Amino acid sequence: MSDDRLIVALDVPDALQALKLSEMLGQDVSFYKIGLGMLTGGGLGLANELKQEHGKRIFLDMKLFDIGATVEKAVRGLAQFDLDFLTVHGDPHVVRAAREGASGSNMKILAVTILTSLDRDDLDAGLMRPGLVPDLVAERAARAFEAGADGVIASPQEAAMIRALPESESRLIVTPGVRPAGSDLGDQKRVATPAQAIADGADHIVVGRPIWADPDPARAARAILDELPG
Repeated sequence: MSDDRLIVALDVPDALQALKLSEMLGQDVSFYKIGLGMLTGGGLGLANELKQEHGKRIFLDMKLFDIGATVEKAVRGLAQFDLDFLTVHGDPHVVRAAREGASGSNMKILAVTILTSLDRDDLDAGLMRPGLVPDLVAERAARAFEAGADGVIASPQEAAMIRALPESESRLIVTPGVRPAGSDLGDQKRVATPAQAIADGADHIVVGRPIWADPDPARAARAILDELPG
């Protein structure tokens, strides 16, 4: 029996390899993330095949950012694919436009707070205002919720703080940057284990490299599922 709290990131070179990975994972995994890197490798076709032919749930991680009219138009087009989650940047004008574009569909809009690969030095280099990263994440989450986001993307280290926000009631928290104990951190900087992320308030965890880079991806996925609290 699969547990859709685990979302497997299909961060592999192309759709054929992604389909092969999904076949290896079988019924253990029901939810997949397709990111920007897969877009030119058949990402939308892959999303449609996994959804319509294999009954999987799909998280399209595009992190859209543009003027409101452009975001609204893009989201309206993507909503036709019967996707489950779509990411946009958490700026309120972007979230509002995305909500308008998704109206009439079941696709949930998730707002990116601060990328889990960034730390305070990165924010300084990008001229982001001063402040502790967790505080900025919580503030961006609250503003995104107020703008209509169905949920937010944040590192597991901020999940508890976001879940404590009054605005987070009935909203989703999805956490990348999740690594099983002892695994390589890769390009992530703000991480936690699967069990800790769920315990701190995450509804879904996103795991990629620790699964697809393992010699036995199905075994790796089952080990992560076994870590999740009941």
